[in-house]
Amino acid sequence: MSMDIDEQYHCIYRYCYNKVQHRELAEDITQETFLRFFSSKHYQNRGKALPYLYTIARNLCVDEYRRRRKELLFEEEITILTDEDKENDLLNSISVATALEELDSEERELLLLRYVNEVPISTLSKIYQVSRFVIYRKLKKAISQLKTILRREDFE
Repeated sequence: MSMDIDEQYHCIYRYCYNKVQHRELAEDITQETFLRFFSSKHYQNRGKALPYLYTIARNLCVDEYRRRRKELLFEEEITILTDEDKENDLLNSISVATALEELDSEERELLLLRYVNEVPISTLSKIYQVSRFVIYRKLKKAISQLKTILRREDFE
């Protein structure tokens, strides 16, 4: 396998965390993803390790969502910030997070995978089983909608 496991572990963790919004649960799902990946008899190193990892992680997150549909709450501790820059960063991140919530789940997921986890377009097209041109169009649409939402909220 030619991928860096440590790097992919962190990417899968961020992906799971974004889905479940709970640190320990995201860690558990990430662990389970890699356990299933390495114990899979169907995979046998076919050169598509990254899409396979994200598919496993995505399915586990969906399973968890179904189990805890109403229970998943944001459990981030918000510390009191006195530094003005930290306050602005927090407000900006809350504004972006709020705007992202207005997008549909597939658009949020695409933006997360592409821009936070830096997943290549070719890998995204394999994960979603569509052409890379469809991925480009969906990303462009999601970014456009995000910009519109942020403008509407007077985000600068």
